[in-house]
Amino acid sequence: MNKMKKNILIIGHSAKEHALIEKLAAYDNVGKIYALPGNSAIKDFCECVDIREDKPQEILEFVLENEIDLTIASSKEAIKSDIADVFQANSQLIFAPVAAASGFAISRAVAKKFMYKLHIPTPKFGIFEKQQLTMDYVKNAQYPILISSDEDSDTCVKSVAATPDLAKRCVDDLFLSDEKKVVIEDFQNGHEFTLYVITDGYQALPLSVVADYKFFENGNGGLYTSGIGAFTPDYKVNENLIHSIMNDVVFNILKSLEKRQTPYLGILGIECVLSRDDKYFVTGFTPFLKDYDAACVLNSVADNWLTLFEACAVGSFADDYFEIMHSNTASVSCVLSSREDGSEIKGLDLVDDCVNVNHFATKKNEYLEWLTNKGRTLVVTSTAATLTSAKEKLYENIDVIEFKNKKYRTDICN
Repeated sequence: MNKMKKNILIIGHSAKEHALIEKLAAYDNVGKIYALPGNSAIKDFCECVDIREDKPQEILEFVLENEIDLTIASSKEAIKSDIADVFQANSQLIFAPVAAASGFAISRAVAKKFMYKLHIPTPKFGIFEKQQLTMDYVKNAQYPILISSDEDSDTCVKSVAATPDLAKRCVDDLFLSDEKKVVIEDFQNGHEFTLYVITDGYQALPLSVVADYKFFENGNGGLYTSGIGAFTPDYKVNENLIHSIMNDVVFNILKSLEKRQTPYLGILGIECVLSRDDKYFVTGFTPFLKDYDAACVLNSVADNWLTLFEACAVGSFADDYFEIMHSNTASVSCVLSSREDGSEIKGLDLVDDCVNVNHFATKKNEYLEWLTNKGRTLVVTSTAATLTSAKEKLYENIDVIEFKNKKYRTDICN
């Protein structure tokens, strides 16, 4: 094998890893790609490895045995297991933050306290571990409020409550599901977006701004989710606003973590709401790309992603990069959900080659037919010269994908 080609290990199992592996597989400087544990769709692009994401010592042994040049840990389970610290202690290149640096990007409670300490604008909040104290708070809250689990996941309970009765019902659900911490905050109506940056812990550069759709139904109704669609570039977020978030949020956080001697290395998403008077509030963070917008961000950058990741991991990022090159394209994504497991997915072979279809936890049956998983099933992402073209192409391709009780928003990027 050409020594210029690098062997890569991706740690994760969902749609964002599928999108990342698709992107990396097209590069000339990428050799063999492994995914751990991966999923059924990822197997089409690389070799999947049956090791748990939260077993850093076992993963390290696999990396050493298989001459892996760079490991990219995109899953929260791997990051929380402190795989970055284990790899760095053994002189193995890894693109991921250490656990001590990433707590604010995984836990909403930690994030809220961190933002309060650093004077980062965020909605008024409360953090609760006892059900009765939570109930007392919702009695006197200013509505609407957002009630959520401490960590985002496909199964987490999250609700925008407009009345005390709805709030009490959601709080009951959270404590019945054995949630250890409940975070309640004032819900800010406005334009939701995420600014993604890449950083080696000291220097940081903006990657992309993505407009977020989180409500399950058209017109921002129904359940409030972790994300159901997106588009980029986000025309509502101007350069002055990006500059403000970089200075007042990103570098503020990086300086604080550097003082603690726990620099954050990786991709960081800053989730924001833009109010009608052009003020922004930071509502949370994500320690990598999110499943529903990963292909949008990956397609928006013209630089080689492997070279970017490697520069951060080896410590040359500040010297090698002064700005991120962009592709000058537009992307729109939409999540297709299913109400049941095991329904056949038809029409995937009819999707345009230039459209990304990334899988959550679908499986193939003995007839090699793709089957749905209950809940979020596929992310479809279209990229074109303009947002209008990307949106039209997106929905044309969604129409050819068929499965029982297919559910998705039809107003993304309207």
